[in-house]
Amino acid sequence: MNKAKFFLTGPPGSGKSTVMLRCVDGLRERGFRVGGVATPELRSGGFRTGFNVVDLASGRRAIMAAVNVASRFRVGKYGVDLEAFESVALPALDYAEKKCDVVCIDEIGRMELFSKPFKEKIEALIDGPKPVIAVLHRSYLDVHGRSGTPFNVSPENREQLHRLVVERMEEYLRGDPFNR
Repeated sequence: MNKAKFFLTGPPGSGKSTVMLRCVDGLRERGFRVGGVATPELRSGGFRTGFNVVDLASGRRAIMAAVNVASRFRVGKYGVDLEAFESVALPALDYAEKKCDVVCIDEIGRMELFSKPFKEKIEALIDGPKPVIAVLHRSYLDVHGRSGTPFNVSPENREQLHRLVVERMEEYLRGDPFNR
């Protein structure tokens, strides 16, 4: 098991994405280069209407899924725009793998895994040497969770969990490379 693969999992609304974004900030504050993708909610009138995909290094973004996206790829009321998703996510992950110290991914879930190239890239990152912090939908914990260390996010631990994850990642990154 690679000590530098950390998976944030938990029920909807537990704070997984927030913990991951706090990890990004914490690692950057310690001088590490962090790249990858985030998938923040789109909201209108107090209701979630979809999700963006955002390149954590460049800030480039696109609408990944929304109630008004016509697509054969659907999760609940959301149509998934695979072309828009891949146009941001794949270059962001390539850049993070080549140029960053840590790859962060929000999220490895059903919407994102409609994309075969994304799925292949995720599998390569999980199997590869690059440190990863990823939000992992609980449905995929059995598939990917054994490849690293899972952290269950809950309302009770979400305010401090990022500190533990950042501390462990920093220990790995600053540690002896021959002990990895």
